[in-house]
Amino acid sequence: MEYYPKIGLEIHIELKTKSKMFCNCKNDPQERHPNINICPVCLGHPGTLPTINQEAVKKTIKTGLALNCEISRNTFFERKNYFYPDLPKGYQISQYSTPLCKNGFLEIEGKKIRIKRIHLEEDTGRLIHEKDCSLVDFNRAGIPLMELVTEPDIESAREARKFAEELQLILRYLDVSDAEMEKGQMRVEANVSLSQKKEVLGTKVEIKNLNSFKAVEKAIEYEIKRQRKILEKGGKIVQETRGWDPAREITFLQREKEEAQDYRYFPEPDLPPLEITQEMIEEIKAEIPELPKQKRERLKREYKLDEKSIEIFIKDKDFGEYFEKVVSEFDPNLSKEKLSRLIKLATNYLTTDLLGLLKGASVKGEDFLITPENFAEFITLIEEGKISSKIAKIVLEEMFKTGADPSQIIEEKGLILITDESEIEKIVRQVISENQKAISDFKKGKETALQFLIGQVMAKTKGKANPKIAKEVLTKILKEIK
Repeated sequence: MEYYPKIGLEIHIELKTKSKMFCNCKNDPQERHPNINICPVCLGHPGTLPTINQEAVKKTIKTGLALNCEISRNTFFERKNYFYPDLPKGYQISQYSTPLCKNGFLEIEGKKIRIKRIHLEEDTGRLIHEKDCSLVDFNRAGIPLMELVTEPDIESAREARKFAEELQLILRYLDVSDAEMEKGQMRVEANVSLSQKKEVLGTKVEIKNLNSFKAVEKAIEYEIKRQRKILEKGGKIVQETRGWDPAREITFLQREKEEAQDYRYFPEPDLPPLEITQEMIEEIKAEIPELPKQKRERLKREYKLDEKSIEIFIKDKDFGEYFEKVVSEFDPNLSKEKLSRLIKLATNYLTTDLLGLLKGASVKGEDFLITPENFAEFITLIEEGKISSKIAKIVLEEMFKTGADPSQIIEEKGLILITDESEIEKIVRQVISENQKAISDFKKGKETALQFLIGQVMAKTKGKANPKIAKEVLTKILKEIK
């Protein structure tokens, strides 16, 4: 019997602001000393009054606009009442009935995943569990937290992962959050249900606190299999909240799921309603940069890049910007054919050799020494046949270490390419005399023998022979040999 999965995601995102959501305490997720960034407001002391962080409101609206949402012109904060040791007030200031953003969508591989709501709230503190006790760190309490809720439009674990990955990119392009999952800045929860009919929802099970894309995919895959087995045996799915055990790669029961009415939402009496003007919406809209989807389309259109290279430049925004700066250094008056060759060569060296040297580092900042001008010159030297691929690796490594321009490195290290035909001919004849088996193979029609002999010429010259001239000379002499 066929069962159809329906998956909805709830994603919490810590916003990148200077201060917390309702007080002036520093918003610093990197603070390692517990209970440093705290005050009577975020600790929920009696008599304290919250004030709204305007920057957090703007960043939530910006996210909503980027995700095609309607913006609520009149909204307000509410109290969500529940008890937990890391919730100092005994309630959380959140939004329920009127979220800041609603009815949006994010397109994943041509399919629109509807976004039901994006609302703004405050984060809780953090529990640190020891062997015989639990400790509470309130540094995180009160950090602006944006929650995005999708409709149950997602139909596979892979699709859920793709949604989360694309959302993270958008958040980073908007500069509203670093959204680093391993640091808790982006936390995913998945609601999974199975039904025999595509248009009908089954009983949903919520999987909490998935802190990596791998966990999102693996947890949903497991939960779909678990529910299918129960249904195939005639059992019923119980609405519940489950955790994810990454070591055993299974979900496990945590508690029965609370309903919205269990939280006793009511308007926050200490905060005024929010009125979002059209002027404010237009100002925020004007700040939205080029987003990943548009950038993919433009990179393909303008530079004719392959999908793999595009994704490398999209996922690392700084790297993508560096690529475009390199391309801008090429002479615009060059022929289309030559410019196309330079762009393709630059792409290849950036996404292989330079990426290998970077090893996860960034091309942004003082530590990175290769200027776009120098990299463009380096690519031009290769394209014009002035340095071989072997020498290119040496030059690039030296550029990476010192930041020197490629011409200077070539001159100082004696890496100037041999272009004198008579000099190359001497080396070619020496290679031929030392490799009679390869000559015999070539005569038998084995093309690989020619490549081997070219390789030997390049080895003898330590990569300094012009490859094009070496091939021409070698081919000419081989034809003369009977």
